[in-house]
Amino acid sequence: MNWLTGDRPPQPTVTSSPLTLQLPPSVRMTSEQFFEFCQMNRDLRIERDRLGVISILSPTGSETGNRELNLLGQLWAWTERDGSGIAFSSSAGFTLSTGAERSPDAAWMSLQRWNTLKSDQQQRFAPLCPDFVVELRSPSDNLQPLQEKLEEYIAEPGCRLGWLVDRRNQRVYIYRPRQSIKCVECPTVLSAEPELPGFELSLSKIW
Repeated sequence: MNWLTGDRPPQPTVTSSPLTLQLPPSVRMTSEQFFEFCQMNRDLRIERDRLGVISILSPTGSETGNRELNLLGQLWAWTERDGSGIAFSSSAGFTLSTGAERSPDAAWMSLQRWNTLKSDQQQRFAPLCPDFVVELRSPSDNLQPLQEKLEEYIAEPGCRLGWLVDRRNQRVYIYRPRQSIKCVECPTVLSAEPELPGFELSLSKIW
């Protein structure tokens, strides 16, 4: 504390990474077992990469949870108006072609692709990547793991657009297949055209 002014010095920003668990290949869970494992630990947000490494993500802070809900609310409202697909929250898991199981903070999938799945596939971790995925970086999140996840999503068949919303620096990284990553500084509105016609995300209550 500054004893002359009574003010505390600026505190450094602390970044965090998920807790990771590595299992021996001999005890690696199948997709069905991993789904059951997640169901038994519903209070945790759990993902698994293509090598079988399990990540347990920390709960978001209240402020970040509010911003995530705002983002989801805007996506849901557009989805209801548009009618051509369905939206997903961060509690929805997807099995990628690499075998990784991921849960984007927000996602959207066309009904044309969703309806190709059997009922039991829809009820578990759907075995395909959404058309549109969003990851929201909280002030304490490390940036690199989120960038790697977006690169993983956009390399998947069917994924057409990905956004990494970096609240800490007020930037949005935009991913499209076979295109260079685009970084937008301090946008107030972000358009998902042409992949999601008519969807615009207002960022005023997300920053």
